[in-house]
Amino acid sequence: MKRICLLLLLVVELSVVTMAQGGPKRPDPQPPADTHEKFKLGMAGYTFARFGLDTALQTLQRADVHYFCIKDFHLPLNSTDEQIAAFHQKLKAKGVTGYGVGPIYMKSEAEIDRAFEYAKRVGVKLIVGVPNYDLLPYVDKKVKEYDMKYAIHLHGPDTKVYPDAEDVWNHVKNLDPRIGMCLDIGHDTRNGKDAVADLKKYHTRVFDIHLKDVTGPTKQGYSVEVGRGIINFPAFVKMLRKVGYSGVVSLEHERNMDNPFMGIAESVGYFRAMIVATKKK
Repeated sequence: MKRICLLLLLVVELSVVTMAQGGPKRPDPQPPADTHEKFKLGMAGYTFARFGLDTALQTLQRADVHYFCIKDFHLPLNSTDEQIAAFHQKLKAKGVTGYGVGPIYMKSEAEIDRAFEYAKRVGVKLIVGVPNYDLLPYVDKKVKEYDMKYAIHLHGPDTKVYPDAEDVWNHVKNLDPRIGMCLDIGHDTRNGKDAVADLKKYHTRVFDIHLKDVTGPTKQGYSVEVGRGIINFPAFVKMLRKVGYSGVVSLEHERNMDNPFMGIAESVGYFRAMIVATKKK
């Protein structure tokens, strides 16, 4: 009996000491769900069209997102080498890598020249661009010269050029294999297409992806937080794995752009939840 009392006393004393030290050590946060995937989760610079670079990087850091497609309102096309170096230093301080530039609209050969030289000076190997149809042979020439990938951004029913993945494919399939598309799954869906099926069909020419959700498969459909619209994200994530997509899936959040931060957090969280939910046990 005396031994039992001593043991009980020891347990109580240990409990008191543990409580005084703040309890058992809690586990650290787990790495993001996309850490072990071939594809990477990123953010499109256009998401922060109404905010400066510092706000954009603070948001990426809080969301634990480490890849950023650079828009020219954060790093102008005429930036000096010193400005580009300072820009990259800012990204590095937040653990962010600028993986591409764009979208950049190009209506002349001079604008194409400028964009390729800009990408070279920035130090990226991907341009997200929107060239006029008649300029595609010149783009073909430039990707050979610079050895860069060129991803044409599709824009759904809002524009006459590149409304969906099929249209981009039909215009690039006979060009250099480094010319492909930025598959904007929201705009592709708004043009009445199945973004999951298009990823499967055209994956050899998908070099970048814009992540978003939309309310309908027509021009009247509009952008909403990922998970609130009609896109089948479990199927989309499974298809990313099936085709072995190894590029970036960049959230391009276009709702409430004056105050997008709750929507960004919701969209990133939902997409990562789909990554976890679709993993094979």
